[in-house]
Amino acid sequence: MSLVESQKHPAEAVFRHTIPAGEHYLFEVKKGQTLRLHDLEGNQAIDTLFYNADNPRERYDPQRTLRRQNNAYLTTGSVLWSGLGNPLLTIVADTCGRHDTLGGACAQESNTVRYSLDKRYMHSCRDNFLCACLHDGRLHKRDIGANINFFMNVPVTPEGGLTFEDGISAAGKYVELRAECNVIVLISNCPQLNNPCNGWNPTPAEVLVWN
Repeated sequence: MSLVESQKHPAEAVFRHTIPAGEHYLFEVKKGQTLRLHDLEGNQAIDTLFYNADNPRERYDPQRTLRRQNNAYLTTGSVLWSGLGNPLLTIVADTCGRHDTLGGACAQESNTVRYSLDKRYMHSCRDNFLCACLHDGRLHKRDIGANINFFMNVPVTPEGGLTFEDGISAAGKYVELRAECNVIVLISNCPQLNNPCNGWNPTPAEVLVWN
């Protein structure tokens, strides 16, 4: 873990928005701006995808990111790399300590396999991503790749497996990222109710942007 507090003040943010529990949100952050993802009530997973706004086919690549940093988790100092080998964002502050980029987004299929057949039609992050892409028009189904689960606790077991555990975040925790290019940010404020990633209770999250 690499805990670093920010010197930025919410009153000075140029943009601020609260995402309701379980909903999606798509917006842009300009090169050089700083984005804060704010866990308002604690243990709320914020599933996020990043794209180069000037070329939306260029998107976040978890394999390249983890290989370059030689660490399975993201925290202060982590650079988020694209599939073309370009930096998209850098984590510059983090009061949670680590974030998952292995567990993926919940979906109809994974809810059915992991939990039960009657969970198939529960709302999911993949549904959120698809809805946001449909409304925006620049992104399509093919653009939904592996995402980051900010504030989600997915430990890697000694055998190399993954487990979904109680969160290590808390009310008021945040992570800040500096945009290294113009970035599209696609968020699903995770609606998952079947594992402890949201403390069994999805809650609102906030995004803030500073110049």
